Amino acid sequence: MPRLAVLASGSGSNFEALVRALEPTEHECVLLICDRAGAGAFERARRLGVPSRHVSYAGRSRAQAEAEIAALLSEAGADLIALAGFLRILSPDFVRPRAGRILNVHPALLPAYPGLDALRRSWDAGEETFGATIHLVDEGMDTGRILRQEGLRRRIGESFENLESRVHALEHRLYREVVLGMLDDLSRNSARGDRP
Repeated sequence: MPRLAVLASGSGSNFEALVRALEPTEHECVLLICDRAGAGAFERARRLGVPSRHVSYAGRSRAQAEAEIAALLSEAGADLIALAGFLRILSPDFVRPRAGRILNVHPALLPAYPGLDALRRSWDAGEETFGATIHLVDEGMDTGRILRQEGLRRRIGESFENLESRVHALEHRLYREVVLGMLDDLSRNSARGDRP
């Protein structure tokens, strides 16, 4: 059975949405890794019964932190990795061996507004169309192949907070659909004896 691991840095709302989506399926989330000790995602993992680990980047190189992450993923037997608000750029050395098996969710219609604070930047630029993108992680910043993308229009008189809430709901729906689809594909490939 394919196993999911999630990397997060913040509150973990996308992490929880993914775990809830897996509950009625054969798939499971086997690990949450956070780079911030106080991340709200840890409390969600505790409530959901998902093992979690803190991997600090403080006082060490990115290569050292990523080596620890890689070891934890291997130990958990993770087949698919979902970034859920993980605010680190993964190195080519980490990404290459896992090409096609690392996903990210982004609160904008890529290739527009890559990087941090995408929704706020698009709002401040006066955009009328917003959205969410699910993409594979490659060696760039939000440059991987787009797997799913959906837009929504700003409503007349809408506040930023309301738009943000709608974009988050869209992210949760799209991400769980893509992740479940990929886990199902991995399961079928495994049943046929294909390599993941």
